[in-house]
Amino acid sequence: MDDDGKGDLVRLIQYRDLHGQRRVGIVNGASIQVLGEVDTMRELGLLAIQRHTGLERLAQLLNTDRSEDYAAILAEGRILAPLDHPDPAHCRVSGAGTTHLGSATTRDKMHRRIEGDELDKTDTQLMIEWGIAGGRPAPGTVGVQPEWFYKGDGHCIVAPGRPLPRPDFALDGGEEPEIVGLYLIDDAGCPRRLGFAIGNEFSDHVMERRNYLYQGHSKLRHCAFGPELLVGLPPAHLVGMTRIRRRGRVIWEQEFLTGPDNMCHSIENLEYHTFKYAHLLHAGDVHAHFMGAANLSFAYSVRTEDGDSIEISIPDFGAPLVNGIQHVQSNLRPGGVRQL
Repeated sequence: MDDDGKGDLVRLIQYRDLHGQRRVGIVNGASIQVLGEVDTMRELGLLAIQRHTGLERLAQLLNTDRSEDYAAILAEGRILAPLDHPDPAHCRVSGAGTTHLGSATTRDKMHRRIEGDELDKTDTQLMIEWGIAGGRPAPGTVGVQPEWFYKGDGHCIVAPGRPLPRPDFALDGGEEPEIVGLYLIDDAGCPRRLGFAIGNEFSDHVMERRNYLYQGHSKLRHCAFGPELLVGLPPAHLVGMTRIRRRGRVIWEQEFLTGPDNMCHSIENLEYHTFKYAHLLHAGDVHAHFMGAANLSFAYSVRTEDGDSIEISIPDFGAPLVNGIQHVQSNLRPGGVRQL
């Protein structure tokens, strides 16, 4: 199902029609061409595996003469994340860090001990150097491992346009603009790549800055990706833009570089070190894997607030990913665990 990255970029979405029925469609400018036979992206992937064809080819074969207005789908909040599972427990969300050449300075500053010797190398700096030296191995060989983390299951995924929850125990809620690989596990336990989407790997950078051993806690937050799935591998060089708005006004914006040419790990190496663990490969499950961020507003002393809006755009991926931030109360209070 892998795409060679050549030719027109085919982009797909998941959404609900005006009757609330789930649909899959091909992005065609301002309109969405509705697919028949399948209601979800996962069903489309499973059918492509069953018919021994590619995702792009099957989408074209299932294209109907029906269309919907894309702007209306977005404006009315009917857009969904481009890949999910009917049982969110069978969707795994993970990510890689220190994968981008542009992230070295940012992450090194975050993880450098305040009282430490400036001549000492942080673990972040070492990971970047290892990635540069061994993150792009020859085909068929194993490269160096990247930083890896777990974000949660499908319950942590927020649809495009919806607010990202910031729990009351959080010290921060900061964006991380990334590309996200989207995968489906086939009956033989082999991961099948559907494609990539724009992602916001929302994290708690203040907590991580206190001590990098808190990174696991900082990553257990909601996230968002979409709205479109770019079938196959992404272009080698991608230029994106992050904008943070407060009460409708842009308070910070910055361009970022991503794609394979701007990464010290190849996508294939990141995929290998994600899927080499057999106990993660259950037939029918779906995976979303964040490929790492090049920069983030936290490095420029920006602190987001409830009500802010984060927009991440990459022209090759179509419509931007936009999400707000909303404070939420934690479900569990101190002492809330009960003896059975």
